[in-house]
Amino acid sequence: MQQCVVVKVSGHEIDDPAFLHTFARVIATLETPVIVIHGGGREITELQQQMGIEPRYVSGLRITDAPSLAIVEMVLCGTVNTRLVRILVGAGVEALGMSGVDRGIVRATQMKHGNDDMQYTGSVGAVRGDVLRDLLADGITPVIAPVCLGEDTAYNVNADHVAGAVAAAVAAERVVFLTNVPGVMVNGEVIASLTAARTDELIAEGTIFGGMIPKVKTAISALSNGARSAVITDLEGLRMGRGTVFTR
Repeated sequence: MQQCVVVKVSGHEIDDPAFLHTFARVIATLETPVIVIHGGGREITELQQQMGIEPRYVSGLRITDAPSLAIVEMVLCGTVNTRLVRILVGAGVEALGMSGVDRGIVRATQMKHGNDDMQYTGSVGAVRGDVLRDLLADGITPVIAPVCLGEDTAYNVNADHVAGAVAAAVAAERVVFLTNVPGVMVNGEVIASLTAARTDELIAEGTIFGGMIPKVKTAISALSNGARSAVITDLEGLRMGRGTVFTR
């Protein structure tokens, strides 16, 4: 089976032209086929506030009501996806923009979270890995917005969760979470590999702290969603195949 890599681009970088142009050049140089999953949370929040909608979260996950779902679809499937595809194509990448709704590539159900009504926030149900692999075989780089297909609606699904599920469905070599650091740092050096148990120990002793905690939890979550390995790295690490690798 052909090897491939799933790359998750954060919504914190997705509106930075310099980052995106560098990202596109790196993707264009990779020999391994790539599937790109992107977020866009910051721009969703900004548009919600402009429309007089107060963003609501539970455990870091956005509660998506009906008006917010319309905003999510506009921002993720429209503005962000088109921007990313445009820049990738400009760098010579055969990028194809889509959402999880297209061809039912990512199906979702309503997220269950205790007594909270998550409304149109979803959990990944199934991924059509065969469709994505066919696209890769044709030399196409899928660029997927995490708006996914429900029974009779669309759902806003956390992009990290979609990345992990897609990686599992296509048997990806790894899922890469891009950040602004080359990996998990200890005493100024990047830790080459971590397990979930060792990660918990490093958090408990304070070695991993601050903004790195949600990053490592995202990587561990990807493993629980079926990915074989997860990597935290920066653009140079993506290009060179370096970073912190999380394994089961």
